[in-house]
Amino acid sequence: MRYRRERGMMRLDPNPANACFGCGGANARGMKLAFEQDFGTRRIRGLMRLGPEYQGGAGFIHGGIIATLLDEAMGKVARFRQVHAVTAELKIEYLKPVRVDQDLVIEAYEVEKSGRNLHFTGEIRDREGMVLARGQGRFVALRESRAAEENAPDQPAGNQVS
Repeated sequence: MRYRRERGMMRLDPNPANACFGCGGANARGMKLAFEQDFGTRRIRGLMRLGPEYQGGAGFIHGGIIATLLDEAMGKVARFRQVHAVTAELKIEYLKPVRVDQDLVIEAYEVEKSGRNLHFTGEIRDREGMVLARGQGRFVALRESRAAEENAPDQPAGNQVS
């Protein structure tokens, strides 16, 4: 089941028809990330532990994977506005090393909206609440017709959508 709504929360499991590297279920090499959408606080949350296949330096999660986690969580915040949005800018602060096989809490929320620009913040924390990485992103809400094109199946990789 992709979505399960409970007590003001909705679980966002990987979509089996989506090939997204981060959250898609149709990508054999993807991360298949799952999150929860909290309607009360308007936050996206994820609890996860990443294994050694995602490491950069010995025993630590690769910086690009940390950016991917934050980008995925922040991108899902657009769901509260019921729009599809794409990343326009992404800034990551790597505050502490993120260890392989460490329990992680990822959380993201909206900080500002200006026209089609949505500004989100995300954090990766350890179980004790220490912030390990922080991201800020500007996402642009797609127009409805563009969103439909972006989600069209069977589009060859590398082709631009006009």
